[in-house]
Amino acid sequence: MKKLKLVMIGNGMAGVRTLEELLKLAPELYDITVFGAEPHPNYNRILLSPVLAGEQTFEEIVLNDLSWYAENNIRLMLNRKVVEIDRAKRRVIAEDGSEAEYDRLLIATGSNPFILPIPGNQLDGVIGYRDIADTQKMMDTAKTHKHAVVIGGGLLGLEAANGLKLRGMEVTVVHIGEWPMERQLDKTAGTLLQQALEARGLNFKMQKQTAELIGNDEGRVRAVRFADDEVIDADLVVMAAGIRPNSELAEKSGIPCNRGILVNDTLQTYDPRVYAVGECASHRGTAYGLVAPLFEQAKVCANHLAMLGFSRYLGSVTSTKLKVTGIDLFSAGDFLGGEGTETITLSDPIGGVYKKLVIKDNILVGACLYGDTADGGWYFRQVREGHNVSEIRDHLMFGEGAIGDTGHQGQNKAMAMPDSMEVCGCNGVCKGTIVKAIQEHGLFSVDDVKKHTKAASSCGSCAGLVEQILMSTVGGAADVKPKSEKAICGCSDLNHGQVRKAIVDEHLISIPAVMSYLNWRTPNGCATCRPALNYYLISSWPGEAKDDPQSRFINERAHANIQKDGTYSVVPRMFGGVTNAAELRRIADVADKYQVPMVKVTGGQRIDLLGIKKDDLPNVWKDLDMPDGHAYGKSIRTVKTCVGKEFCRFGTQNSTGLGIDLEKALFGMYSPHKVKLAVSACPRNCAESGIKDVGIIGVDSGWELYVGGNGGIKTEAGEFFVKVKTAEEVAEYSFAFLQLYREEGFYLERTVHYMQRVGLEYIKKIVLEDEARRKALAQRLMFSLSFEGDGWKKAIAEQSLKKEYETIQLAQIEPA
Repeated sequence: MKKLKLVMIGNGMAGVRTLEELLKLAPELYDITVFGAEPHPNYNRILLSPVLAGEQTFEEIVLNDLSWYAENNIRLMLNRKVVEIDRAKRRVIAEDGSEAEYDRLLIATGSNPFILPIPGNQLDGVIGYRDIADTQKMMDTAKTHKHAVVIGGGLLGLEAANGLKLRGMEVTVVHIGEWPMERQLDKTAGTLLQQALEARGLNFKMQKQTAELIGNDEGRVRAVRFADDEVIDADLVVMAAGIRPNSELAEKSGIPCNRGILVNDTLQTYDPRVYAVGECASHRGTAYGLVAPLFEQAKVCANHLAMLGFSRYLGSVTSTKLKVTGIDLFSAGDFLGGEGTETITLSDPIGGVYKKLVIKDNILVGACLYGDTADGGWYFRQVREGHNVSEIRDHLMFGEGAIGDTGHQGQNKAMAMPDSMEVCGCNGVCKGTIVKAIQEHGLFSVDDVKKHTKAASSCGSCAGLVEQILMSTVGGAADVKPKSEKAICGCSDLNHGQVRKAIVDEHLISIPAVMSYLNWRTPNGCATCRPALNYYLISSWPGEAKDDPQSRFINERAHANIQKDGTYSVVPRMFGGVTNAAELRRIADVADKYQVPMVKVTGGQRIDLLGIKKDDLPNVWKDLDMPDGHAYGKSIRTVKTCVGKEFCRFGTQNSTGLGIDLEKALFGMYSPHKVKLAVSACPRNCAESGIKDVGIIGVDSGWELYVGGNGGIKTEAGEFFVKVKTAEEVAEYSFAFLQLYREEGFYLERTVHYMQRVGLEYIKKIVLEDEARRKALAQRLMFSLSFEGDGWKKAIAEQSLKKEYETIQLAQIEPA
């Protein structure tokens, strides 16, 4: 049978995905010709931002190389823009005169960036951000120019701004809205996002209207003027203020358009021989700009091109994930809520976590997540599939792992998933498809899975889950890159372990020295790497490396917890949770004097004074005259105790006394993350020792030690470590474990995650089986602590408070 002729205009992701689906269904039905306006094969436009940020190369984001077109007998016409569709003669004509006849035509011309209609928009240095050519222009400009302005605080604009900042430019984001990404985030999440990006060095001009772009004598942009006459420098202006469907060619050929090429549920235009998919198409009044809906369109369109004719496209529920390294953000559905909806919210500004779920008629209709997006895919499935959540409502906020009927809480998420569950929302790939491909084709890497299934090949947010599926299917043979091997941040290709080894091996004692020796990509680093480098330096070379306060998070610099309203909470140290009347009187006097709105007993048996104004902090600490509680830092937090055998009729040991001794000995200890201890006098465990980083439980014959517990959102029970007889042994073993964690843990890695990475048996071999190493570790910890002390008193002595409290910025909120 003679083959039909299919011509596709556009060589982007939506169009080529349609061809891929068509070749599966009817590989011999068409002779296919593809016209692409760019000189490149099909590449992943979603990953342009990582290319700009220096995290990937263009070659790494190519989806279908030239050999793919050749293997599938596709005639590829690169660098040829189609300028005419002759529907009467059924042919298309490119601007170079080349043409092709068609029986079926697929228009996949995508979209164009919206260029503001303002004076100066044609100046050199003013560009949009849609393709690799725009990306290359930005990378080239960053080598020779300093000031960049990104107009538009949406998804694309923020990704462009982050990439330009990593390339060394001073970047200002200009946005007409009150907060960034207002179409994808509510105000709380948008504000947290802005604060995190400001901490990375980005500048924001919110609720600003751009009036004019000002050029120099050579015709290049040099400044931006706003409607209020403010002017800022600009060597590069990136227009990221939205996109418009590229439907000009279709309109010119007489195909009806209205904010896109009008298509029906089969993706056909008003001309039944002509189809349209992707950002150029308007379906039921909506033109989609996210990849998942476009791939859904591709499947339906391929079904009809293959003449099967049973599939329909009915529209899509969309989700959004930001592709900026170190910032986790997700939204889906109706996350703003409205009439008839109810909202469940979890807000932890200090920890940098915000979750909002919107429910209507017992159905989850929207979700907005910031800081912890691990369950984003699961929430998205609930929204898309419309499940009744009334029976799981009490646990809904804590994600899939907290739902009791899964029966897999705390286990590998991939193993718990049924084969029918979707893993990759962009490409509609379920777990069963991935497992089948792994088994049938002998796949051992995520890249292999991408090639065979398309899972994780678009936005990449499901790559971690694909890794889990790979490991659960082939075990240790899986060729996956663990988190410990991933780059410390976008400023360097080196991971935490490599950076720390260099600091130790080369005796580096300052942040500039580290960056110079390791050829840091950005001269001054960023808000992600500087705190990590500062910790690695002071923990590796105590007494030599000088602590850099400006490389600490705001809470550690202010010696107090910043709250969501900009006030602070102060937690004075009470060793072992024990206080006296004099301290309580001073606390009460401070609460009265500074009109503290709330005085609260914390879970760690301390007293928290909340709502203190920034300007009052120095005097509050002076009036309290109590040690610094370190309740804000990546440090020893508390040693929680029960009352012990002195008072409790069940107590077997002096838990209070041991807790006080341990807390005093560890006072001032900084660590990769916060560390909490607890001492219980008997197995009834009133001090909750089982969920602490180091938990100590008294028994008749001595003490049992547990390590790696975590009482956070996802509770982890501590692992039994060792049983000892004396308080001195408790200290030695605990200190050795903590010092090993301090020396080997990666910054912002809790003890439980450190243990999962290196294995408990490895830790036991060093601390329990090697007495010399155990004693040496404990001694190194004591040596390091000899240079620490009361952070607040130290700050007073160094006269750093006045300057610090003049410069504290709410934007610099730390992760949990």
